[in-house]
Amino acid sequence: MSLAVIPPVAGPLSEARKRVTRAEELRLQLADEITRGRLPPGTALDETVLAARFGVSRTPVREALRELAASGLVDARPHRGAVVARPSLERLQDMFDVMAELEALCAGLAALAMTPAERRQLDQLHQSMGDMMRAGDFPAYREANEQFHAALYAGSHNDYLVEITVGTRRRLSPFRRAQFHALGRLALSHREHDRVVTAVLRGEREAAAAAMRSHITIVHDAYEQYAQTV
Repeated sequence: MSLAVIPPVAGPLSEARKRVTRAEELRLQLADEITRGRLPPGTALDETVLAARFGVSRTPVREALRELAASGLVDARPHRGAVVARPSLERLQDMFDVMAELEALCAGLAALAMTPAERRQLDQLHQSMGDMMRAGDFPAYREANEQFHAALYAGSHNDYLVEITVGTRRRLSPFRRAQFHALGRLALSHREHDRVVTAVLRGEREAAAAAMRSHITIVHDAYEQYAQTV
């Protein structure tokens, strides 16, 4: 099913759904290569070499490396260049712990604050993702997953919460995207989403928060499971 038929989510989400820039494309490509083991820790990331490889100037390369450094996937050393890195297990656990609480807060508030139109849109998106899951369409599901979580952020109707949640999610996005490579992850993710959606549609704040917190914890576990195989 094409994402083109899914209407964009209005509100604070709009800033988080800007057109993907060249630097963003590079960030996603390099993050995928790092998390899949194609660029192992210690690999030098020369801006000139990367610019030539991707046919771009050094500016988007520099921006992409800066974003990856914020995620812990790159060690940017002043005057010595950048190398591939991996955040420590403790650091990654801390990041996911914070993400789980932020998303739980978003889901809980969304259960109370979402308008009827937003609830219908969330449910429609969730149903569309079920079709993608059954078709085994990983790319479409992964992109729809971004919309799903962002819809809940927007549904909280708290601009500041959206801002800090989007910022934290961006840092964790390489690991969240990589977890979909884990065996059977698509079906499990959709099942976890179903518990969140059910609670939100019923207006059950605590249940929505608990379901989302559990979901993010499982995402972290799925990434760790996948990372051990690469």
